[in-house]
Amino acid sequence: MYKKKLNFNQVKEFLLKKGLVVIKKNHKSFYKSDLKNFYYTFVSSLGIILFFVLLPIFFEFKQNMSITKKEIKNNSKSNFERVLEGESLEKNSNVDQELNLKSLLEDVFKSDMLPSDTVRLSASTIEQLFKDTNYNLRDVRKNKLVKPIALSLLPEEIKKIESTKKRKNLFIQIILPLILEENNRIKLDRKKLFTILNRSNNSDLEKKWLNQKFRQYGVVNKDLLTLKIRMDEIPVSLAIAQAAKETGWGTSRFALEGNALFGQWTWSGDGIKPAGADDNSTHKVMKFKILKSSVRAYQRNLNTHSSYKQFRMARAELRDNERKLDSLLLSNYLDKYAENGEEYVAVLKKIIKQNNLEDFDNVKLLPTSIQLKNLI
Repeated sequence: MYKKKLNFNQVKEFLLKKGLVVIKKNHKSFYKSDLKNFYYTFVSSLGIILFFVLLPIFFEFKQNMSITKKEIKNNSKSNFERVLEGESLEKNSNVDQELNLKSLLEDVFKSDMLPSDTVRLSASTIEQLFKDTNYNLRDVRKNKLVKPIALSLLPEEIKKIESTKKRKNLFIQIILPLILEENNRIKLDRKKLFTILNRSNNSDLEKKWLNQKFRQYGVVNKDLLTLKIRMDEIPVSLAIAQAAKETGWGTSRFALEGNALFGQWTWSGDGIKPAGADDNSTHKVMKFKILKSSVRAYQRNLNTHSSYKQFRMARAELRDNERKLDSLLLSNYLDKYAENGEEYVAVLKKIIKQNNLEDFDNVKLLPTSIQLKNLI
C-alpha cells in the first residue's frame, strides 16, 4: 500500500486543527545565543580568576606599607611645638642609655685608614707646600676660600717652632680643611634629610640610609626630628679652639702619637694612657690613624653624647631663628667637656677672641681636582 508523505505545512495544519502549536526552531538564532552565553561565562570566569590572583598581592602590599610606617617613625610635626618651647625630645627616653660606641663610630673606624705610602712631612716641607699653593690665612680671611689640602699627620717639628704666631698659623692651616670637609659632609646629609622629611613615603634606599644615620647618631627611637637636631655642623671657630686647647696647638703627645686632636676618652677602644694617671684609672685618650678621623669622631661626640644635649638644643634654636651658629654662645654649653667646667669654657672663649677664629666660620672649602672632574 502506497503511503503518501506529508510535508511540514500539512503536519502543521493537522496539528493546528487538534489545538496544538508548532514552532519552527531557528538554528541561526540558537547559535548566536550560545556564543553570547559563552562570552559572558568566559568574562566572568576571568574576572574571578584575576580577583583571587590579585588579592594576595594587595594584602602583601598593604602589609609592607604597614611595616614601612613602623620602621620609620616620623613624629616631627607632633613634636615640633615641644622643640620650640625648648623641651628636649631626648628627655625621659633611653636614647643615650643605649648608645653603642661601635655603631656611633662605625664610619669613623671604617675610614680610619693610613695608606702604606704615607710619609710624615716635616714642618718646613708643609710650610713650603702651603706657600707653593698660595694657601695662607691672610687670604682665607679676606676671600673666605680654603685650599683643599688634607694632611693625615701633624709634623713632629711643630713643637719646636719658637714663634707662637707661626706655630698657631701652621696648626690652623692643617686642621681647617679637615674641619670644613667634615662639616660639608654633614651639610649634604642634612640636605638629604630635609628632602626625606618633605615626603610622605620613603623609598627602600631612603629607608636604608635613614636606618644607617639613626645608628650613627644614636637615635634608637628612630625619631626624625631628633635626628635633625643631632645631624648638624660644629662652628669652625669652636672646633679650632677646642683642638688648640686639647693639643696645645698641636704639640701634645696625644696629637703627635695618636692624631688625637680633641682629647676624647675611651674605656674600651685603642688609646694612649695619660702620663701620671692613677693605677686604678682605666680610661685612655682615643687615638686614630689619621687626623680626619679624629675630627669626625669629635663632631659625632658633640652630636650624640648626653652631656651635650643643651649644646644641641641651643644650636637648634639658632637654626629655627635663622641665626648663625655663634661659637661664643654655644661654648657656654660645653662646660661638661672638661673637669674644670666653667674655667674650660672661659679658656675657649679667650682662644676664639684672641685669635679672631670667628673669621673662619663662614669660609668655604674649594673642591678638589677629582671633585671638579666629576662635576665636569
